[in-house]
Amino acid sequence: MMKEEKKAQAVADALGTESNEELLKRERRANSAWSKLRRNKTAMVGLAIVCAMIFIAVFAPLLSPYDPAAISPTEAFLKPGVDGHIFGTDNVGRDLLTRVFYGARVSLLVAFGGTVVAGIIGVLLGLIAGYFGGIVDTIIMRIMDGMLAFPYILLAIILMTVLGSGIFNVILAIGIGNVPSFARVVRGEVHIIKNEEYCNAARVIGVSNARMLFTHILPNTISPLIVYATLGIAGAIISEAALSFLGLGISEPTASWGSILQTGKNWLQTSPFIATYSGIFILITVLGFNLLGDGIRDVLDPKMKK
Repeated sequence: MMKEEKKAQAVADALGTESNEELLKRERRANSAWSKLRRNKTAMVGLAIVCAMIFIAVFAPLLSPYDPAAISPTEAFLKPGVDGHIFGTDNVGRDLLTRVFYGARVSLLVAFGGTVVAGIIGVLLGLIAGYFGGIVDTIIMRIMDGMLAFPYILLAIILMTVLGSGIFNVILAIGIGNVPSFARVVRGEVHIIKNEEYCNAARVIGVSNARMLFTHILPNTISPLIVYATLGIAGAIISEAALSFLGLGISEPTASWGSILQTGKNWLQTSPFIATYSGIFILITVLGFNLLGDGIRDVLDPKMKK
């Protein structure tokens, strides 16, 4: 009898252990970043919008029925839905649906590229300034303050005037204009992280400055960087549209949402649909990135947890 009772108890303990392990696994899955993001409805709406726009940009040649640069003066200013042109045509007869889809490719490329450029330069400057401090910190951050003294769009206009038009130059101008913001975010995080116990322990065992920065400090600044980069892409889309609208960004015949707006501004009274559709796509895309960025912030920032 005693042996049977011990055997039954062992089986019960094993079942209890398996049950506890299963509960722990479920809890980990429920508390993962993706699970938390999935429960945020506004963030999922933003993610759906972003995925849809990226899909349009990647598969624009398959989705677009016409050549974005092909002109047809006899079909100029066709209203939406006429002769198979769903969004109508512009002042030289180019299909607007096609140009908006190809414009998504250019605008998103510029936005992502500008954010990457700003992130790389800003992160490096922020790491150096925050870690070494002293005169190095003072010099770097005073330069950043000087750049921030200019309104962002004015600084981008100055850079475009110097660099000239073109996709690469627009990416460079938007990236350089956003460097100070990334540098300040990273510098603030580094000031906190470099004084943590594990960093002090790493110094004691002789870890080099480079390894300290890129192995121990940089990975712990990723969360705020992801949030800021997501929100920064939305701002970069608006910046590209503003520069192209002013004639300093993407120039014709290359299609971008800003260049379509720039073309449509001359025909707002007679053919407002030329500018309307690109404006709607800019609005929806920026809204999507902002909703997604807010959702990621809620997931990654412990201060925002409810």
